[in-house]
Order: sequence, then C-alpha cells, then structure tokens
Amino acid sequence: MAPDFSIIKKKIQLKLFSPTKIIMWGFALIILVGALLLCLPISSRTGEFTNFFDCIFTATSATCVTGLVIYDTYTYWSIFGQLVILLLIQVGGMGFMTLGIFAVALTKKHIGLRERFTMKEAISAPTVGGIVRIARFIFFTTIFIEVIGAFFLSFKFIPQFGFLRGVYFSIFHSISAFCNAGFDLMGIVKPFSSLVTYSDSVLINLVICSLIVVGGLGFFVWDDLRTHKFKFSHYKLHTKIVLIVTAALIVSAFISIFIFESKHKTFDNMPFGQRVLISLFQSITPRTAGFNTIDLTSLSDESQLLTICLMLIGGSPSSTAGGIKTTTLAVMLLSIVTELRNRKHIECFKRRIDDQTVRHAYSVLTMYLFFFFISAVLISAIDEVSVSKSIFETASAIGTVGLSLGITPQLSTISHIILGLLMFTGRVGGLTILVAFAKAYPNTASQMPLENITVG
Repeated sequence: MAPDFSIIKKKIQLKLFSPTKIIMWGFALIILVGALLLCLPISSRTGEFTNFFDCIFTATSATCVTGLVIYDTYTYWSIFGQLVILLLIQVGGMGFMTLGIFAVALTKKHIGLRERFTMKEAISAPTVGGIVRIARFIFFTTIFIEVIGAFFLSFKFIPQFGFLRGVYFSIFHSISAFCNAGFDLMGIVKPFSSLVTYSDSVLINLVICSLIVVGGLGFFVWDDLRTHKFKFSHYKLHTKIVLIVTAALIVSAFISIFIFESKHKTFDNMPFGQRVLISLFQSITPRTAGFNTIDLTSLSDESQLLTICLMLIGGSPSSTAGGIKTTTLAVMLLSIVTELRNRKHIECFKRRIDDQTVRHAYSVLTMYLFFFFISAVLISAIDEVSVSKSIFETASAIGTVGLSLGITPQLSTISHIILGLLMFTGRVGGLTILVAFAKAYPNTASQMPLENITVG
C-alpha cells in the first residue's frame, strides 16, 4: 500500500511550524530584518555602516520592547533609523500575529484554525473563539491610547522643540511608553539622560506613568473593563488579580522608594512635589518601561534591590510588558496562604485555581531566576563588573525593562549577546521557547507508585 504523502506532509508541517515555533521564529525574523535595516548607512547620522552585532542588539531591544541601548537613540540614529526602531517597538508591543491577523481580516479573507490557534498562543488567550475580534480590539485600542498619549505630551514637547519635532517626539514617546519599551529621544538634551530633565513635570510624569500602567495591564483586562465598566464583582478572576496586584505593587513601591531615598538624602534640595513624582515614577517604570527620571546610580542600595524585584515581576499577561507577570506572583503568594491554611486547593474570590496553573507559575519563576542569575555571573566574570551591576542589567533584560546603571554600552560583544538572548526569552516567554524545542510526549493515564520526600 502506497504511503499517504498528504498525511506525511501535514505531520512535517506540524513539527516544523507549531504555534510556539511560529511565534519564536517570527520574532527572530523581525529582529533580523530590523537589524539589517539598522546596519544601512541611511540609519546612522554619520552615514556609515553600523556594526551588525550592535544592530542585532538594538533590534532585539526594540522588538522585545526592552530599551537597553548601546548607542543613544537620538544622537546616533538618523530619522530613518529612529523610525525603524519605532516600528519594531510597535510590532513587538502589539505582537506580529495580532497585526497579521488584523491585516488579513481587512482583506475579508478566511483566517484558518492554525492562524487562530497561533494568535491564541501569542497573546495567551483562554480560547480560540473570538480571536479576530480580539485582534481588531487590540489594534484600535492601542492606536487610540497612543494618540491620546501623544496629544497630551504635545503640550510639553511642541513649546519646547517646535511643532514638527514636538509632534514627532510626542508620538515616539507615547508609543514607547505604552509598549513599555523605554526608548527615548532625550539625547537632544543630554545623551542617555532618559526623562531626568522632566522629573518635576507633572504632565510628563502622569502621562508616561498612565501609558505604562495601561499598556502593562493586558489586552483581556481592557476588554473586561470595557464590558463591565466599574462593576468589580462582575470582572473575571484574571482581571481582579491583575488590578489588585498592580495597585499593591505601585503603592508599596512608591512608599518604599520615598522612604528609602528620603533617608538616603537623595532628595535633598528637591521640593516635596518633585520627590513624590520621582518616587511614583520609579515605582511604575520598572514594570516594565525602562524610562527614568533620576540617575539610577544615585539611588540607595535598598531602592536598587527593590527595582530589581519589580523588574523581575513585570506587568501582566497578554500585555506589552515582560517579567514573570503579576498573576504568577499572585499564584505563588496564594499557594503559600493555602499551605498555611492547610487547604488542598488554591482559592481566590470564591474560585479555585487549577493545579496546572500553579505548576506553570513555579516553572516560569524558576526559569527566570535561573537565566537571570547565571547570566549575571557570566557577565560579571567576562567583563569584570560588579555582581550587583550585572544583576541589575540581567534583571532589566529578562524583564524587558531597559533600566540600566550605565554599563551596557561598555560591555563586550559576548555580554551583549547574553543580554540579547535574555531580552528575547523575556519577550517570547521561557515556556514558549521550551515548548517549541521540547519533544512531545503522549498523555498517559497510568501513574507511578507514590512515595513521599522531605522538603523545606
């Protein structure tokens, strides 16, 4: 009997182009194309070719919405190069599958189950149903929020830089903030200065902070809020957890940083309002935007350690942010409470959380901590920088944050590659990469004999 080549072909396609592999290689391809464009003489202000590895690093940072840079974005890259970076940020923030499905939907062509399932995996959707509607919602909501953000930023940037440049700066920083990227054009004032010169600007601080928070909440939280408005009891469990954890992290970090830096005398000679704005901004930006309104090297050790923790936590699932995510933190804390109460299942808001979700949460945390710590040790050994500084940079990279203590431009190519891999892992997701390469094992109903071990 002749083999059925159609079945063989389908099996090969499923193996080579599974949803997780499409997501992983899709991001890799976008990074490669972006790097090639940045290499061109037209992308630099000097009109010269840029080192390919530096372009790969920059393209990875932009696509993975991180913000770690080797060159100051404004002083090194031309308008063309800046627009390439901005496009990579937008694609990386929304997700290329979201943009792809939205574009196909505009043509009225049929979107197959494979594309829908890939989109589901890309944005961590609970089901395949309604994916096209979600893609439209994500696209239009993103553009709407970015336009609103640019509108308010223009009140500061247009008077300062003129109309055309002010509009451009407003759009660039609105997209960068909403996508939690952290790229800035403030090199026009001082290279690598981020938003330090606006530490006392209420408008800039509140608009950028709002964009960061909204971008980090997640697409499905937006949808839930739109559907149920201010009826908290009607929200899904996911939305409730995201809102509570996000608020708790912002408030606790704000109070902590204000106390730490007041004690450390970082705020000496600053008015009270500016101290409040800096503390608020630095409590929000590590999750995971990458802007800063104060020199991070001037922060106390306590604030730097807190910033590292916030960078590792990051934003929420299905958002533009990175990190282990707020829901992962919530599940781990709830598991501790459950253990203390001697309960069998984790419960929250009269709902039970699946055991598989708990395993995923601890798997994500373990992988992030392992990659982050090992990479920090390697960078410290390779470039002979202090462990504390390398830990800050690796936390920033894997959390796709972009905050830096200023050592990134001075690191070697090998360290840049390590940081690039961390950024890629943080954006695509450690579990996604592992699943993409892992061998598929069939489910089995049989169970091994049970034997207890001692832990703790």
